[in-house]
Amino acid sequence: MPDDRVVNYLHLHLIVFIWGFTAVLGALISIDSIPLVWYRMLLAVIFIFIYIKIKGISLLGDGVNTLSRKRILSFCLAGCVIALHWVTFFGAIKVSNVSICLAMMSTGAFFTALLEPLFTPKKFVGYELIFGIIIIGALYYIFTVESNYIEGILLGLTSALLSAVFSIMNVSWAKVYNPTVISFYELASGVVLLSLFFLILPVDFVAPVALSIYDWLWLGILASVCTAYAFIASVKVMKVLSAYTVMLTIN
Repeated sequence: MPDDRVVNYLHLHLIVFIWGFTAVLGALISIDSIPLVWYRMLLAVIFIFIYIKIKGISLLGDGVNTLSRKRILSFCLAGCVIALHWVTFFGAIKVSNVSICLAMMSTGAFFTALLEPLFTPKKFVGYELIFGIIIIGALYYIFTVESNYIEGILLGLTSALLSAVFSIMNVSWAKVYNPTVISFYELASGVVLLSLFFLILPVDFVAPVALSIYDWLWLGILASVCTAYAFIASVKVMKVLSAYTVMLTIN
């Protein structure tokens, strides 16, 4: 196995370790899922923007791969998918528990195995589909045993599906564009989408002064380490690793 693949596998496992704390942090933060994700993405965008300014990174490309308006819009579309993924992820935690949410997230690799061949040149792989059948069996068991958590199960499954979608979208872009730039546009567009939710939907906005000191502490960790760093790093490893490999490792 080439050295760069080994390095990226190890980096991916570090990212997975960090992401393991997101569900716990989400349970610790007292606000509902939509304002939680809004604050998470807003703070992450601020952290990434500061990093971009320090490093002198151009948001329009590096000269070799200049970003077109169409490409930026595609990043923004992916960002909206990511925002909905996180809303349903934390929503599943709020209405059920961390274990149910993470169990549902384990279906992400199955969704990726089904969707990736439909939208990329990759062909269907037999063992990936076999894993998927096993996952369906496990899901059936969870549905029968944890029937009082149906809402959390459905939100978790939706979150897993959305995570597969944006992973497939990112894997092709990561090979061409700067992961930091991709992450900035995606997270910023997620903030815009959720801001519209506050204006259009019956969702209560939580003012900054309403957050406790501990809420700000957990949000700071969630936005900086678990989002700004981990998200950029996850896009970066997709330069080498496939979407299925990334999703399977996370699961």
